[in-house]
Amino acid sequence: MRPFRQAIRPAMLPAILRQRCLLVLLACCAASATGADLSPQERALHVLDRLAYGPRPGDLEQVEKMGAKRYIELQLHPERIPLPQDLQAQLAALPGLQMTPAQLFVDYGPPSFDKNASKEEKQAARQRAGSELTPQFHLARLLQATESPRQLQEVMTEFWANHFNVFEGKEWVRYWVGDYEKNAIRPYALGNFRDLLGAVAHHPAMLYYLDNWLSSGVGTPGARGNFKGLNENYARELMELHTLGVDGGYRQADVITLARILSGWTIDVNAMKGGAAPFSFNAARHDAAPKVFLGKPLAARGYQEGEAALDILASHPSTARFIATQLAQYFVADKPDPALVQKLSQTFLATHGDIRAVLQTLFDSPQFWSRANYQTQFKTPYQFVVSALRATATPVVNPRPVNGALGQFGMPLYGWLTPEGYKYSEEAWLNPDALLRRINFAGGLVNGKSPIARADGAPPPSNADARPADPQQLLATLGPAIAPDSVQKINAAPPNLQAGLILGGPDFMKR
Repeated sequence: MRPFRQAIRPAMLPAILRQRCLLVLLACCAASATGADLSPQERALHVLDRLAYGPRPGDLEQVEKMGAKRYIELQLHPERIPLPQDLQAQLAALPGLQMTPAQLFVDYGPPSFDKNASKEEKQAARQRAGSELTPQFHLARLLQATESPRQLQEVMTEFWANHFNVFEGKEWVRYWVGDYEKNAIRPYALGNFRDLLGAVAHHPAMLYYLDNWLSSGVGTPGARGNFKGLNENYARELMELHTLGVDGGYRQADVITLARILSGWTIDVNAMKGGAAPFSFNAARHDAAPKVFLGKPLAARGYQEGEAALDILASHPSTARFIATQLAQYFVADKPDPALVQKLSQTFLATHGDIRAVLQTLFDSPQFWSRANYQTQFKTPYQFVVSALRATATPVVNPRPVNGALGQFGMPLYGWLTPEGYKYSEEAWLNPDALLRRINFAGGLVNGKSPIARADGAPPPSNADARPADPQQLLATLGPAIAPDSVQKINAAPPNLQAGLILGGPDFMKR
């Protein structure tokens, strides 16, 4: 599935921005400076760009004053950071986010499992969920990413939601994607990897997305109708994408064995009708024969086979290396130092998958603080949009135009069809077409009339009432993110273009 892409013609852009687009491409490909240690202000910007989605007004001064080390310590313990009451109230006002998976399914899903429902009724149910639930789930993510002071928790929530990707466009997943992130991802984002792995494995969004809910052991009493046959989808992705990695040492035989182990891990539709949790182990559909998984005979039987397999996967050296590599790529460099990856892997194994401890090791590393890795990572579309919203202090009232922009950039929320999730590398996102789109977004955001900041359908403010972004305030907010020579060029531009040049320029594309 490819997101809708609106054509952008160069004539749509002011000439000065068209020229800047080429400069962005050149600057983003240039090598970074090396040598001197980062200054206190640069260290503050570095942690705000990597542990957070960039600074909001006043953040840079606050972090510089407290020190980057203290900021990291607080971010690693989000429970110590109070959530603003306004943010709590906004989240509490989203009814779909307060419903259990069973309630969501009963309220929105009946036509999808009713054999007598017509195509029109099923389509109407999908549209209702899309118009009522989807905006709430998107708004919840964006509110927390832009407003929450627990920024590392939000960064890691996005990281793990992408790592354990589900596609909201797949039927029942659209009912559950909000709860999936709220209850299976966010609480464990800085916790223990085994707990996170288990929460994902039991959630109906993952069970449905990768079809494990349909999987039955061959020849078992419950293997009939839609539930006839062994499904290997989840077992394969659980090893290839979630734990061991594609070169993690498993074979096709292990995929089949893991699928047999997880046979009977399903969704109980009838239980949900009564308000019970969706996850169920159906012993009648479980392959009860003895199994050897990754060279280890399983002593457990029945449901406990699955838990034992998750234990093996979560503590495997290949998993430690795979997770360490992905974290180093996200926080340090697209091609991280192998020595750093090895150190993170050792911490992962020594702490039995303590995510907070692994991150502490990463943030203490010389590679993280090296000037060679400062302001060198090209922002993904999501990082770019959220950092622009934060820098301009734009309140997210309407999530639709945000996700519309992300769709045009190729990164809609919960919108990646296949289970590997979005890439974070510069190679995946740096191209002239994408830069043109980013510049257009920047221009629309800073003019004081953005639909993001007003209710869906509300008219834009008049020219007299519009409050365009103040370029000098933006420069103060971003500090050393905007190089001195760039500041000179921005100040020399016409005043009505300066804020757009800041957010659409090469410096802001980096983190």
